[in-house]
Amino acid sequence: MVSGQKDAGEIHKTTVPSLARQWREWLDRNVYDLGRQVRLSYLPPLMVYLAAGISGLTGIVGTFFVKEYLGLSAQFLAALGFWAMLPWTLKMPVGHLVDLLWDYKNRLVYLGAALIAASLLIMINLLDDPDYMATIMSAENWYVLATLLAPVGYVIQDTVADAMTVEAVPRYDEHGNALAKEKILLAHTTMQTLGRVAIIGGSMLVAAANVQFFSGVAEMDAAQKARIYLSIYHWALLIPLISVAGVLLSVYLRHQEACRLAAQGYEFEDIQRIQRRPEQERTEVNWWILGGGIAFALFAAVMGLSDVPNNEEIVFAGSLGIVVFLIWLLTRDLERPARLQLYGIAFVIFAFRAAPTTGAGETWWMIDELGFDQQFISKLSLLTSTFTLLGMFLFRRFMAERPITYIIAALTVALTVLYLPNVGLYYGLHEWTAAHTGGVVDARFIALFDTALESPLGQVSMIPMLAWIANSAPEKLKATYFAVMAAFVNLALSLSQLITKGLNQVFLVAREVKDSATGAVQVPADYSELGSLLFCVMLISFAMPMLAILVAKRTFLAGK
Repeated sequence: MVSGQKDAGEIHKTTVPSLARQWREWLDRNVYDLGRQVRLSYLPPLMVYLAAGISGLTGIVGTFFVKEYLGLSAQFLAALGFWAMLPWTLKMPVGHLVDLLWDYKNRLVYLGAALIAASLLIMINLLDDPDYMATIMSAENWYVLATLLAPVGYVIQDTVADAMTVEAVPRYDEHGNALAKEKILLAHTTMQTLGRVAIIGGSMLVAAANVQFFSGVAEMDAAQKARIYLSIYHWALLIPLISVAGVLLSVYLRHQEACRLAAQGYEFEDIQRIQRRPEQERTEVNWWILGGGIAFALFAAVMGLSDVPNNEEIVFAGSLGIVVFLIWLLTRDLERPARLQLYGIAFVIFAFRAAPTTGAGETWWMIDELGFDQQFISKLSLLTSTFTLLGMFLFRRFMAERPITYIIAALTVALTVLYLPNVGLYYGLHEWTAAHTGGVVDARFIALFDTALESPLGQVSMIPMLAWIANSAPEKLKATYFAVMAAFVNLALSLSQLITKGLNQVFLVAREVKDSATGAVQVPADYSELGSLLFCVMLISFAMPMLAILVAKRTFLAGK
């Protein structure tokens, strides 16, 4: 027995240091090494990405603003979500424009910042002086305008940031010598990873700020809540300022680099050669891209302003046709196996991203029936961002070693399983668990636990998509190619909104709407069909990606 105890003690002593060493090695390989690879030139695009992450600062406020001040239905909000997603397909002409105006692309960030600021100022005035705003047009119309202005600004900034990531990676060392392709490729990979970290880091800052802003909100009256909403929108004006600061930093760093090279004896022409895009990578005007982008914009605007039945569906079909045609044009020069593989992967990703959601009704139900207030929803958002960032590091090897079809299938199964607690909450799962755990496992506990498990998966699905797009882009059309492929993937989100709108028309969910003056109930709350909606969303979200993988395996990827 003494000998056995001694052996067990020795095993324990050797195991603990071994585990500690493995943990340190994992941290060094997956976290610390990423930090060591950060360069000062990476900061400008990262600041633009950070601004995009912070854009969620007004998300919770917007949800409660609509619920408390506007009489918009779940179907209307789903349709508005479709139109708000549509500007992301404008990355096609904007991306090509960035390639054409490569040396002047930073100025487009100023335009994007102006549109974002205009959207925020509209919301500020709606909260601060609604009576004056109502003399110009209704609060609902102002809200729609603000909702549509912001994504246009973010699209422009995101497209330029994508291009800035290419420019941020140096092609020459400090002595002006060309770097090896392997080092440049590694730097691009690091840059893209840091971009995701910046976006998620921004969302973490936002969630933490919202937790602080909404402290004690349950005891506040309507006037106090309105002041907090207004304060958050004022703070949100930092978003366009951060992206503009990123551009100014880029200009400063470029000037400093030119001064350093001049001090080393380089002539003006040599400095231009090092700092500017190589002539062989200069982009020529592709009228198909510009024409297709302009045609899409005009088509969407005309259909949006017309009173044609099912105009959202018509716009989606037309937009999809234009984007698919442009993808075909861009990929004609690829070898047939590579082209078919690209089409198959794109098809699977499209189906995964097009999965519907429940829309605003589920959030309304959680607020009204489960008592989730602004601060708790902020905590959920903070938890989501934190675990998403952790998931990026945990699943890096998983994403790198497996094909995208395998990743999408695994994520689909996991997300379906993790959706079950949402359904369970509607049917009283929290009441049963609370009764058997002394009130510990209540609705909030289940929501927090489910969010912690589910939150990393969405971002994990994004990283291989971005890597796939970036890896397929030719040198001369970096921004253009990325924009067209991203437009295709983002159209899937528009389809998701259309399916969501259709489901909300079949399964009617309504929140209580009161007259602001008299307090009389104009529309009673009705969540009786939410359970059926939850089941349909779960089943469709599972079936769409799985069927797409099956079809792709038998067609595009049959030779793989």
